[in-house]
Amino acid sequence: MSQSTALLPAPATELGDGGCARPPRTTVAGPVLALGAFAAARLTGMVCVALVSHLTHQDTFRLLGRSWDSRWYTGIAAHGYGRTLFFEPGVVQSDLAFFPLYPGLVRAVATVLPIGYGAAGLLLSWLAAGAAAWGVYAIGERLHGRRTGTLLVLLWALMPHSVVLSLAYTEPVLTALAAWSLYAVLSGRWLWAGALAALAGLARPNGFAVAAAVCVTAAYEIAVRLKGRGRKLPRKVPHSLWKVCAGAAIAPLGWAAYVLYVGIRKGDPLHGYFAVQRGWGSTFDFGAGSLVFVKHLLRDGDKLVFSMTLVIVAGALLLFALLVADRAPLPLVVYTGVLVLITIGGSGFFESKPRFLLPAFPLLIPLALAMTRARPNSAHLVVCALAGLSLAYGTYLVTTAHMPL
Repeated sequence: MSQSTALLPAPATELGDGGCARPPRTTVAGPVLALGAFAAARLTGMVCVALVSHLTHQDTFRLLGRSWDSRWYTGIAAHGYGRTLFFEPGVVQSDLAFFPLYPGLVRAVATVLPIGYGAAGLLLSWLAAGAAAWGVYAIGERLHGRRTGTLLVLLWALMPHSVVLSLAYTEPVLTALAAWSLYAVLSGRWLWAGALAALAGLARPNGFAVAAAVCVTAAYEIAVRLKGRGRKLPRKVPHSLWKVCAGAAIAPLGWAAYVLYVGIRKGDPLHGYFAVQRGWGSTFDFGAGSLVFVKHLLRDGDKLVFSMTLVIVAGALLLFALLVADRAPLPLVVYTGVLVLITIGGSGFFESKPRFLLPAFPLLIPLALAMTRARPNSAHLVVCALAGLSLAYGTYLVTTAHMPL
């Protein structure tokens, strides 16, 4: 590890034979408990969706695996890119807006296993959600111990919009890649960090937040090392420094490659992808469009989903301020800040903003720390309240709201 110990914290060490430092002993008990709690929360959520679906004569599998964006992804997996829907002037929805990693994996799973694309998408999302939960726990445990890591996973599983983790959507895949990339940065594994960030950039448009975290932290790491040497590189650059540079160079390649591919396909390499996004009504306007809608919402009211979205986004802003105030490690702050900025500053489907924030799990670290320090009864009360809200609202979103997630 480098001199930047405040921003890249190392785990506690113990002395081995001869007084040499060695990593602390690890057990499987912590991850197993965290993953068990996560699985219990999400399985309970799916049971609630199934019960309400049965009572309202809806197809549970179709709701989970064939709704909204899931249909676009399974369509790409089955037929490749090339589908475009034309609506009123200026509204052109092209499947090129969807990044290729998830549909590519869905196609691979459906090819290997005797299941359809919808089932393959669900299987992939559920496995990715488990991998993401493990990565979230690993970061929480590394920074603040097993109890905080477990609570961090449980809080993530019980967010009001965490039902998305049970759908055939890309957020579980992105979160898994992001969590393990960030963990790699925190533990000094720069090549792994860069490779996982590159894959995250192929998963979703906001996946470049992972690359931003890797690159900014790498730049800080290099600056610290150069400062220690009077800002002069030695004649032979250390192997570890090359790994930092290589990880930073690899990190943005996935996102940049797909954006460039779409641009070339549309005849405008630098702006073609963003033109596709504009066809969906998605642009970055520094929050002007969202502010207009919020004024309408506060003045005239609207559907429950919109009001809940406003509450979730406002809560995210507060939690981000607390994350910064707690002096969280630099990669977590950069990654989360970029996701929050994209969510707040982007226009488009207002009701989808909570989904865009779902991969921003570091926002929950201040709350997990507060619960760790609180009395057990208080922590249990928070968990029970969140569980009730998550189960009720998540079931409502999938079975009753009938709005894009």
